[in-house]
Amino acid sequence: MRLHLLDLLIIAAYLLTTVFIGLWYRKKAREDKDSYLLGGKTLPWYKLGLSDASDMFDISGTMWMVSLCFVYGMKSIWIPWLWPVFNQVFLMMYLSRWLRRSNASTGAEWLATRFGTRGPGVAASHQVVIAFALLSCLGFLAYGFVGLGKFIEIFVPWTLVKDYVPFAVAPQYVPHMYGIVFTLFAMFYSIIGGMHSIVLGDLIKYAIMTVACLAIAVIAYLELQGKTLNVPDGWYNPFFGQRLDLDWSRIIGQVNQKIDSDGYSLFSIFFMMMAFKGVFASLAGPAPNYDMQKILSTRSPEEASKMSGFVSIILLPIRYSLIVGLTILGLLYYDQMNLVAPDGTMDFERILPEAINRFLPVGLMGLVLTGLLGAFMGTFSGTVNAAQAYIVNDIYLKYINPNSSTGQIMSINYLVGVVVVAVGVLLGFLARDVNSVLQWIVSALYGGYIASNVLKWHWWRFNATGFFWGMLTGIVSALVASRFFEGVEFLYFFPVLFALSMAGSVIGTYLSPPTDVEVLKAFYRNVRPWGFWGPINALVVAEDLAFQPNRNFRLNMFNVVLGIIAQLCLTILPMYLLLSQKVPMLVALAILAVVVVILKKTWWNRLSDY
Repeated sequence: MRLHLLDLLIIAAYLLTTVFIGLWYRKKAREDKDSYLLGGKTLPWYKLGLSDASDMFDISGTMWMVSLCFVYGMKSIWIPWLWPVFNQVFLMMYLSRWLRRSNASTGAEWLATRFGTRGPGVAASHQVVIAFALLSCLGFLAYGFVGLGKFIEIFVPWTLVKDYVPFAVAPQYVPHMYGIVFTLFAMFYSIIGGMHSIVLGDLIKYAIMTVACLAIAVIAYLELQGKTLNVPDGWYNPFFGQRLDLDWSRIIGQVNQKIDSDGYSLFSIFFMMMAFKGVFASLAGPAPNYDMQKILSTRSPEEASKMSGFVSIILLPIRYSLIVGLTILGLLYYDQMNLVAPDGTMDFERILPEAINRFLPVGLMGLVLTGLLGAFMGTFSGTVNAAQAYIVNDIYLKYINPNSSTGQIMSINYLVGVVVVAVGVLLGFLARDVNSVLQWIVSALYGGYIASNVLKWHWWRFNATGFFWGMLTGIVSALVASRFFEGVEFLYFFPVLFALSMAGSVIGTYLSPPTDVEVLKAFYRNVRPWGFWGPINALVVAEDLAFQPNRNFRLNMFNVVLGIIAQLCLTILPMYLLLSQKVPMLVALAILAVVVVILKKTWWNRLSDY
């Protein structure tokens, strides 16, 4: 263990600060439900954007992305499209505004603005979105929990701890034991202080992470001077052909085994499947997790768009400075690292903690560890908050005790938070590794979410019954698929999953009458979506001749394309900078500048337009 007293003091100071934050905001969080779950909808967009970006800066995802950068080089910028990362661009350009206009507290509550509160399928649609939200939140909790434990294990070997623990722990469960300890801190400040404490904790974490990431980037840049990375041909090229064509056999043979196991060799097919899934996933809007809760917490629809745009700007350059910095250190000193997992297999996700453990000086290591622990705690706490919102707002207050006092609501929030964390930890024990949980969430489970949630925005005839059957068909199909498909196979199964969910949506829609026309007119006037809304538009215009329908589809899609290009530039610029690729860096910088100028006119200046 290379941790010194100074490093431990920095980590301890941060953990105690999170406890203080929870206690500080305890009184404010107890004012009412909205103050606890949404910060009273008074927080400015840039604070929420920083908080949202911090929640996305997690240990598990960063470990995964460092391993991708190590193996795939510049081509690794495409693989996070699995999430898809460009869903933030769709939110930024128009969907965040549409969502925020509902003034709802959760995604399930939002459904009442679209389908009403009575009629066929309304209760069922409400229940199925709650089920999905809880499944996805618990999946993310397990995902973060597993990654945190693997991370801590590098710095504090179990051999130093086992003599002080009154029970034996199998090697494969050592990461889980570490995960439990730090989960307790995240649970405390998020449950006690609510959204206010989560946002402040995220701001502190982001400041620490920025310093840490830039410090690692500088160290890696200086280490690389006068040296050459031993990587295969094509590693520096972000573009690709039909096949990946990265041959590591003469450098590090085990890397080829990872490429084969990942299933990315036929990269053009993999890319097309990611893009196909990613576009539909983005059109569906945000999943019911911490991202949606931050959008619903903004002060206005315009600020919701600004917040979503701000996330990419402040997240990607800083995060990728860390990723490429650790990748450089990993490639330079690969032979000095222990990448063998406790079960004896080669685990490239260990590059991040190994590089930190071996090459960072005292003090800086404590700062980096503090930032990464904060990254876990921010993601974890935001996800717990989202799960609490659904259980308390959409189950307890709707079905069990609608007339609860504020004190009762706070008490049930505390209880629900503890139960959610316990279940998330239990699922973490059942998970095999970070990547298996990630692939299940983004490829299988979200595959069941997409069809229904695309139709709810864009097709007037789509109703609550269709939403229920589409979601149910998709979720059940995803759960069945998870028993037969692993890794990238999930992605290739997505078209089937999507088709089944779409069929369930359409058949369910036509098996029941349309949504009440007054509900549809109110939704159309308020949200002003584009899509297949002709009959409703005709009714609204007949009542209000001054009403103008949303004709911004082409402009929104044009802005989306520009936004994705800008996002890619923000991703690759720190990579080119640290790798001293001067000409490509200048080209990316010039492209980014042109895109920013155009978006100033086509997006920023028109935020109040539909």
